Amino acid sequence: MSESAAAAQPRQSAGTPTMTAPGGSARPSVMTLAIRDEAGVASSYMPFVQGGGLFVPTTRPANLGDDLYLIITLLDDPTRYAVPGKVVWITPAGSTGRPQGLGIQFARNEAGEQVRAKFETLIASVALSSRQTSTL
Repeated sequence: MSESAAAAQPRQSAGTPTMTAPGGSARPSVMTLAIRDEAGVASSYMPFVQGGGLFVPTTRPANLGDDLYLIITLLDDPTRYAVPGKVVWITPAGSTGRPQGLGIQFARNEAGEQVRAKFETLIASVALSSRQTSTL
């Protein structure tokens, strides 16, 4: 993965994407994602996902429908955007021309809407017809 691409660092060890909290209740795992440039914003954003979504390059195993919690840092903005989401896309290892990772649909709540709007504002200046994405 190049430095200009999005970089994801899971905050828990590899394993199932849902952890068991004390007392036996399941809670979504947390993933952090730092996108350092506009090309990374454009290639990671998944506008075809209802409510918006984000491709996260990772080797972490997951299943469709798993809940995740994303902590996203964009460009030079010091804000850490926290948004819950659900796995809606999996690119397995060895896929031709695409990095391994997960597509995460933003939750349909205020946090998800805020992140979706932020991404759409950032990519508004990128020519959609010529941009390369990590999914389609």
